[in-house]
Amino acid sequence: MTTLDDPRPGSTGSATRSAATTHVWPASVGLMRRSLVNIVRLPSAFIPSIMMPIFQAIAFSGTFFAIIQIPGFPTDRSINWFLPLGVVMGSGFAGIGIGFATIRDLEGGFYDRLRLTPAPRASLVTGPLLAALFRSAIVTTVVFVVGSLFGARLTHGPFGLIPLFVAGFGIAAIGTGWGLGLAYRFRDMRAAAIMQLTFFLLIFLTEAQTPLFIMEGWLEGVTRVNPFNNVIRLSRLGFLDAPITWDHTWGGLLALAGFAALTMLFARRGLDKLSDA
Repeated sequence: MTTLDDPRPGSTGSATRSAATTHVWPASVGLMRRSLVNIVRLPSAFIPSIMMPIFQAIAFSGTFFAIIQIPGFPTDRSINWFLPLGVVMGSGFAGIGIGFATIRDLEGGFYDRLRLTPAPRASLVTGPLLAALFRSAIVTTVVFVVGSLFGARLTHGPFGLIPLFVAGFGIAAIGTGWGLGLAYRFRDMRAAAIMQLTFFLLIFLTEAQTPLFIMEGWLEGVTRVNPFNNVIRLSRLGFLDAPITWDHTWGGLLALAGFAALTMLFARRGLDKLSDA
């Protein structure tokens, strides 16, 4: 049987493939740890992804408190409506922040050194993805705890946290793939503006602030066809009066899975082009 130490002719290709398979996970974990260490070394790059959703949830729920008086509004607490939006925004920027960090590494030359190592190319995508999921967990937990202090309540018990975390993880994965793909293609901070602008547009052209049944004009039409509206609905399931059913869930899960797969493929293709450059 051929092993990594097999000196026989013809065993090199198999050994190389085995080594790559063996080292994908350790290399990914190493890159994840490096990203998490940067939270401590460069907190200014991560703190906004926590403070922004907290401020957003509290400010919107206070400013638009009267929204709960709309007949048929699905909750009697405005913070229940806006807290999940804050989690989605924060998790998205946790993923996009990975793209910012990658641009800094590209400009500083670290990525050139990284590409010269024997680490599998797949780990350059999976490592940042793991870091983004960890960051999303931090953001979701902190925003929920702070929101609870301001009156947010789960209407279906702890089970209602599952859709919130799933939506956060999914959006973080999408943000990571999108951010990495743009970073690999532009290789400088021009990509940062595109990352943020597209994310804001996709999220706010939904039921982010008002329910669909009171929308009018072009915004209603766009919201109805925007797949991210299903993600917003998914994140709110545990905070609304309506029961958590498959009919209310599958659209958000499908949107998350589909866009995560597409953006991860976008990132990997961008990495391949970067390696060929």
